[in-house]
Amino acid sequence: MTHPLRTGLAAAAGAALCLPLLATLPLASAHEGHGDAPAPPPSRQFQKVTLNDRPGEPVDLAVLPDGDVLHTTRAGVIWHNDAETGVNSIAGRIPVYLHDEEGLQSIALDPKFDGKKNNWIYLYYSPPLETPADDPATASINEGDAPETGTKADFDVFAGHLTLSRFRFKDGQVKLGTEQEILDVPVDRGICCHVGGDIVFDSKGNLIMSTGDDSNPFQSDGFVPLDERADRNPAFDAQRTAANTNDLRGKILRITPKAGGGYTIPKGNLFKPGTKKTRPEIYSMGWRNPFRIEIDPDTDALWVADYSPDAKKAKSSRGPAGHGKWAVVDEPGNYGWPYCATARLPYKDYNFATDKSGKKFDCAKPTNTSVHNTGKRKLPPVTQPEVWYTYGKSNRFPGLGKGGIGPMAGPAYQYDAKVARGKNSVAWPERYDNTPLFYEWTRDYIKGFHVDGTKVGIEAIVPGIVTDNPIDMEFGPDGALYVLEYGDGYFAENPDAQLSRIDFVGKRGNRSPIPKIEAEPTAGRSPLTVSFSSDGTKDPDGDKKLRYAWDFDGDGKVDSRQASGSFTYTTDGSYRASLRVTDKGGRSASADVDVIVGNQAPELEFVTPVADQTFRFGDTVAYEVKVTDDDPVDCSRVTVTYVLGHDTHGHPQSTATGCKGSLVTTVPGGHDPATDDLAAVFVAEYTDTGSQPGLSGSAEVVLQPAG
Repeated sequence: MTHPLRTGLAAAAGAALCLPLLATLPLASAHEGHGDAPAPPPSRQFQKVTLNDRPGEPVDLAVLPDGDVLHTTRAGVIWHNDAETGVNSIAGRIPVYLHDEEGLQSIALDPKFDGKKNNWIYLYYSPPLETPADDPATASINEGDAPETGTKADFDVFAGHLTLSRFRFKDGQVKLGTEQEILDVPVDRGICCHVGGDIVFDSKGNLIMSTGDDSNPFQSDGFVPLDERADRNPAFDAQRTAANTNDLRGKILRITPKAGGGYTIPKGNLFKPGTKKTRPEIYSMGWRNPFRIEIDPDTDALWVADYSPDAKKAKSSRGPAGHGKWAVVDEPGNYGWPYCATARLPYKDYNFATDKSGKKFDCAKPTNTSVHNTGKRKLPPVTQPEVWYTYGKSNRFPGLGKGGIGPMAGPAYQYDAKVARGKNSVAWPERYDNTPLFYEWTRDYIKGFHVDGTKVGIEAIVPGIVTDNPIDMEFGPDGALYVLEYGDGYFAENPDAQLSRIDFVGKRGNRSPIPKIEAEPTAGRSPLTVSFSSDGTKDPDGDKKLRYAWDFDGDGKVDSRQASGSFTYTTDGSYRASLRVTDKGGRSASADVDVIVGNQAPELEFVTPVADQTFRFGDTVAYEVKVTDDDPVDCSRVTVTYVLGHDTHGHPQSTATGCKGSLVTTVPGGHDPATDDLAAVFVAEYTDTGSQPGLSGSAEVVLQPAG
């Protein structure tokens, strides 16, 4: 099938190097089906409403048909935001393996989900398995880290997989006992990076999932990891995955889930079932880290965004600078990684044993000659993306600005006149109908892409509204945009992290109240009486007659309708007390606070190292963590993760266990610590056993590289 937005490209599909350069439309351009679209409304006609400001380390979200929201954390927690009450509660905890970037990745609803007859949700996660883990008794050795060099036997013990499964979501809970396994994707554990995945469904019920290349990028000078040395961990060679026709990593997979688990292969994938040295699940290949994908609901074309390697400048001996890209994938194909950044930007082959460069790769006829390749040698030609950009300002796509590279493919709004004209509607205007969104995790913005044949126009979307490291977004049934924000920080719950909703309220529309909640005390032994206040609550429109609804124990029932009140907790546990405020026009918003009864959250601090302590990459850094808790501290439950900090984000490299230990700071090849804003970040976490579930605390310290 040829996507109508790519008219003019189809003739060049078999000769990627001859594709015409994509012209750029003005920033506020018409796009297919819109004619001369009016200018977008100003950002002040939109309002951002916080739904959950303590979302853990957020990763992915799914909006239910009734407006409720589920979102995941990497540590395996699934949060539920109730649209009617505003209550945030934990809907489930999936046991996961946590090392580098592994954990709970993606969540999606079954395409026929109605919450009654069909209540299936899909999760993509790292099951614990029997993977080696750090032994806290050996402070100088981290048994959970896979060796960078060794023998096949050394590496094989770290072989694992991520699992795609479905579970029933019933009565506000994910029922772990209902799991039906669909698919396993192999992974080399104990070493970083790119193990994420995203899930969408097409109009025929086929499940489409992106997978990262599961390769370590940090010792390739910011270019492509092609290390084939015999004693080297295979994770340093992306040819074994993204360029391997017989491997599921670095791909877009397309399958049809079966009742009871498993799957079949639909027609139209890249390789026919039975083709030697191929996997029939593959729809598209040659991807590095396609962290977010979305689908055109009218045509089933995919919108795929792919991350970039770190080289900020091209190098004649290695290849182009890092490039992020966004593509309309409407047919099977190869997008080039690790041989080509785009069809016009080949890398050079590089011998890591001799430190010498070879010839440029042929993007029209790429060939995989790696010793780790188990698939075909000859690969499909590289397909040109619709949008590509690097760190500096793009002459072709100036609307993308400059900065880091963290591309995310967003959804397209589907305008519904009935919803938009309803009472207290928050639905976005028709102006945005069928406009695919593009959001940048590192640049903190949302753009709209207008594709017309070979032309791409880019416009700013709600530029006056802050989106702090947006990591996922979906339009809900109410026509509002739901956004999951990771915030600035390193693999923990960041202060700016939140689940939010961006409403359209128009020129004179009614805006939601902004609730504030105070509680004293917020922790103590039972029976515990807590005083609550709504002081500071206001309405942007000046409404004075506000209605209050308190849910002190998080059971979804209203306990008080006064502006302030008190509640006595008689049972030990952790409670999230909520306040929902409604104005005279019927608009509502909620805020909440955690109340801990019978147990106190542990407090952590680093004794060593200390903030801004200097180090050199490659150093072994000893650490000591002090944990203060009202229950005996079990040091075997303390984890410390070393994160390679890069600008305001980071990549976790290794995790150790114990109150004392050491971690090796990996050497990030191709980076200049003096100019690339690098740091070593140590994140300590501990969950006590004083209640079920236990309470958690964390601490962070940032080390600076020596000059």
